[in-house]
Amino acid sequence: MGKVTGFMEFDREQAPHRDPVERTLDFKEIYTDHDQARLATQGARCMDCGVPFCQSNDGCPIHNLIPEWNDLVYRDQWREALDRLHKTNNFPEFTGRVCPAPCEGSCVLGITDPAVTIKNIEMAIIDRGFAEGWVTANPPSERTGKKIAVVGSGPAGLAAADQLNKAGHTVTVYERADRIGGLLMYGIPNMKLDKTEVVDRRVELLRKEGVVFQTGAHIADGNDGTVDTRRLYDESDAVLLATGATVPRDLPIPGRELPGVHFAMEYLTANTKSLLDSNLSDGEYISAKDKDVIVIGGGDTGTDCIGTALRHGCRSLVNFELFPQPPTDRAADNPWPTWPRIFRTDYGHQEAAARFNDDPRVYAISSTEFVAGDDGRLCGIRTVDVEFKDGKFENIEGSEREWKASLVLLAMGFLGPEHPISDALGVEYDPRSNYQAEYGAYQTSVPKVFAAGDCRRGQSLVVRAINEGREAAREIDRFLMGSSLLP
Repeated sequence: MGKVTGFMEFDREQAPHRDPVERTLDFKEIYTDHDQARLATQGARCMDCGVPFCQSNDGCPIHNLIPEWNDLVYRDQWREALDRLHKTNNFPEFTGRVCPAPCEGSCVLGITDPAVTIKNIEMAIIDRGFAEGWVTANPPSERTGKKIAVVGSGPAGLAAADQLNKAGHTVTVYERADRIGGLLMYGIPNMKLDKTEVVDRRVELLRKEGVVFQTGAHIADGNDGTVDTRRLYDESDAVLLATGATVPRDLPIPGRELPGVHFAMEYLTANTKSLLDSNLSDGEYISAKDKDVIVIGGGDTGTDCIGTALRHGCRSLVNFELFPQPPTDRAADNPWPTWPRIFRTDYGHQEAAARFNDDPRVYAISSTEFVAGDDGRLCGIRTVDVEFKDGKFENIEGSEREWKASLVLLAMGFLGPEHPISDALGVEYDPRSNYQAEYGAYQTSVPKVFAAGDCRRGQSLVVRAINEGREAAREIDRFLMGSSLLP
């Protein structure tokens, strides 16, 4: 697999992003053009390891055939590489851009050397596939007569819809927003995942293959233009709930109600919608221009807030993280092939450092109060440093500080899905308020109602949502037809 001695001959060489200062002047994707020679060299580094952990449960959740398409890229067989990639992944153009690449964390080469640049190779394969015209609509030749309603058009819903449509079922995807894509459209900013050239391109392909999309579809009691929940259930042979985990974790400290404090998704969604509607000219978004911005939360969503605020032209930017700074190398309790919990610099941190000459992150800090100015708007935030002792955080006496802030973005994760649709159907919940449905079966407590993705498992990765959508599609197909040929 690859060049026999490639892992000894070649170093890891990751595809560079655009210049961090230059790219903050627009909302175009941060990626540079693919260098096929570099990618072939990286494919050559694949080790032909006896057990490819990149495909394991610790690696790729959809079990991509990574060593196979690494080898095909090394051998300049790109069309064949695309075929192997599509066997397991409906949307590699999404995962190649936004997945954190747990496959690289479990790469066998990564035990002693930097891992193969698997994510770069995946993205290059699918991008070339579209550029060469290899990716085309392939509608099913026959229909089963079965009607399936998919509620939610995020990665889980789209993956399930794609698979069920391939099986010949008639699939309608219901999305309450004005555009299809869910998290892919409005949760991830354009500089990481282009909406027109990448997301809409795939949606249009699904539409040509026969998937029906309804936007602005508010599922409720059927009044005021909404879709009646019970009627949707009665008229469908199966219903898949793929609504995502959209209830944000709040920060209920004094001053939370002040103007200037917003949930991250409120900020990111409005920005992307305005960008797509008018290139931000309509002003229908929360602007960070000339503001002192504090982002609370150290995950991907927080990083996306950082990148967006920089593109607005914020005056200053700080990122609070409750937990201490991760180590540079794996800790003893974090061995290979588990996901390495180490210090990383993501695109937003790199951009902030280029703009303000310093990493924006402050670790082991807890917010205690939002401060109001004379105009009644947010003007600051009070904090205290913390340390983790005996399973809980404790404040460090004398570490209280006050920070200047005119915009605070809460990016502290999500608690679970919203419940109006599930309540109307009578779906039971797990202890974390997710839709109760066993992994591998995906059936809820209500006959012919299934659940997949973040609404079932809790907030997670796009690639895990795609996996659950694919597996739920297989179980729905089996439920309807008695057996299934879907993987």
